[in-house]
Amino acid sequence: MTITFITGANKGLGRETARRLVELGHTVLLGARDPERGAQAAATLGARFVPIDVTDDASVSAAAANVAEHEGSIDVLINNAGIHGPAGDPTALTGADALGVLDVNLAGVVRTTTAFLPLLRRSSDPVIVNVSSGTGSLAHTHDPSRPESRVIAPLYTASKAALTMLTTQYAKALPDIRVNAADPGYTATDLNGHSGPQTVTEGTDAIVGLATEKPGAGSGRFVDRTGEIAWS
Repeated sequence: MTITFITGANKGLGRETARRLVELGHTVLLGARDPERGAQAAATLGARFVPIDVTDDASVSAAAANVAEHEGSIDVLINNAGIHGPAGDPTALTGADALGVLDVNLAGVVRTTTAFLPLLRRSSDPVIVNVSSGTGSLAHTHDPSRPESRVIAPLYTASKAALTMLTTQYAKALPDIRVNAADPGYTATDLNGHSGPQTVTEGTDAIVGLATEKPGAGSGRFVDRTGEIAWS
């Protein structure tokens, strides 16, 4: 049975990904920072709750140790936890604002991936899925026909552009692990005030697709619910 660990999974895309993967037969480890909400979501979905704050080294290490003790390994790591940060006029942005967003959306992925690599390497087909965004694509944000071109969220978009590049670097450096990035698309979640036209189920199509691919599928790809996206 496939064992999947998901960060930021007590609500939104993470929770829906957990729900769908449980239905597909995965053993889902639901990672969340809030112990009450995380435990409640896990109990509702039939997952196991594992506390994790991706901004805290000790918390991430404790989560990996928890999984090592209980499951012993994982097959899929889904780095989903993320925050939006300030949107609109950037003139009042501070360095602290930038570091806060990057600490979750980029450094959090690095912390979690590093801590869980030993558990992934015990799998016969290890997979990492980084939940990125089309708003981090230079091509998408310069295309006036796309909704990404109308988004002004300097720190979120910059963090997702960095995450897509991080994905390609991990894919090159870790040939024994399939590492890909998913673009959920403009989905109605708390992150955007539920303004997106896609349902949360539609928004998890790419994530679930990457998490359930057969052995031998490609690495170093950027994928949305319709297929592969060019790295640009």
